[in-house]
Amino acid sequence: MTDADPVTVGVLSLHTSKETKAILNAVEALGHDSEWLRTENTAISVTDGTVVLEPEVDVIANRMLLSNTEHPAEELGLANTFAQLVPTLNTPASVLTAIHKLATATTLAANDVRTPDVTLALDSDTLAAARTRYDDEAVYKTAIGTHGGGTWKVGPDDPINAKVGNRYAFLQELVDRDGERHRDVRVYVVGDDIVAAMYRYAPDNDWRTNVALGGSVEDATDDLPPEAREMARMAAGAVGLDYAGVDLVEGDDGWFVLEVNPTAGFKGLYEATHVSPAPYIAALAIERAGGSVDQGRVRELATVLDDSRPSAQPSQPTPVSEERAVIGYIEEVVLSGTSGSATVHAKSDTGATRTSIDTSLAAEIGAGPIKSITRVKSGSSKTTRSRPVVDVVVGVGGNQHTVTASVEDRSHMDYAVLLGRDILEHYQVDVSRRVDGDELDSPEEEE
Repeated sequence: MTDADPVTVGVLSLHTSKETKAILNAVEALGHDSEWLRTENTAISVTDGTVVLEPEVDVIANRMLLSNTEHPAEELGLANTFAQLVPTLNTPASVLTAIHKLATATTLAANDVRTPDVTLALDSDTLAAARTRYDDEAVYKTAIGTHGGGTWKVGPDDPINAKVGNRYAFLQELVDRDGERHRDVRVYVVGDDIVAAMYRYAPDNDWRTNVALGGSVEDATDDLPPEAREMARMAAGAVGLDYAGVDLVEGDDGWFVLEVNPTAGFKGLYEATHVSPAPYIAALAIERAGGSVDQGRVRELATVLDDSRPSAQPSQPTPVSEERAVIGYIEEVVLSGTSGSATVHAKSDTGATRTSIDTSLAAEIGAGPIKSITRVKSGSSKTTRSRPVVDVVVGVGGNQHTVTASVEDRSHMDYAVLLGRDILEHYQVDVSRRVDGDELDSPEEEE
């Protein structure tokens, strides 16, 4: 292959996202070929000792979403198989470290990258005993999670568990600056370069800064001090990622790395900075495969987030809608909070926007703390009521969903839990199927 020959970049992504589309489009705009490795077109076979990956590619940019997958080892193993055959950006080993927040913290600490103090214990009593090592407020989060789900702020007397649902959880030092609005900074690193950076501010009704939760953003690229810039580069390098969104926070005594994200989104970053990381990732992949890139063209393409349908997106001759799992009108669910879990009967209500749980049950499992207040009306009346909302993990049919549920007194109702569309959108509801034979209660609907 000569420098003038195009290379073929494969983007491994079984989901459809703006980021994947933008990288594929950038590869084509830089004069090279692309393939989207996804369900419709990807296969691997071993025949007479010869391994063949279809479609054939020269390099892979790994964009597998694993942090919100119920069984990440399945897809991690798939990515690992591909990486043994083709040079891969964001190798499965580095992604495994990055998606597990405790593994990230220990890796950063071992490489002299400053990170908040953390404690994970496999036993709940041991974890609870470690609470005294932290100040009045601490962060309690699941080891694997995304979009701010599975993250709570806990006080010294709030009960905590070694697991939330089926995922391990840990304590983390809360880093903040006294008297200032809570913010952190997302730094996007590609190779050895910082592409862009943005401040993320928590919404008024929350302390978490995730854009997916309503946080606001501001360009921080030119404002970022050298200490933070170098820390972001070191963090990505220590974890072993070729491209990453590195989250840092500034405390009263300096900067700390919170997380290193292998599949960080582009939307908020582009909104704040008008810079798309996609062409930089595409260029790094092309060069890794031995191809050549016009760096001026890369910078030009980065001014637009081109997430239109790429030519590499496989076509589906016969559209097939993926069948959703079926659950009953009355279903057995497992609710998990910071202090425990409970198995109860829940009613499915497609007319309700948000899942609702009984006040006593919320207290029993340690759901919370309260994030905000929402106003809800009953389907049987015109009156509205204010309800607090909390994060809770709901297990349904073998799957788990972290949702923001409203809390109310449901002691006068037949079911302590009402499943809303935030969960039911993933299922088909069979109204004839129920785990009990009780009469129906009135439907509810959130404004």
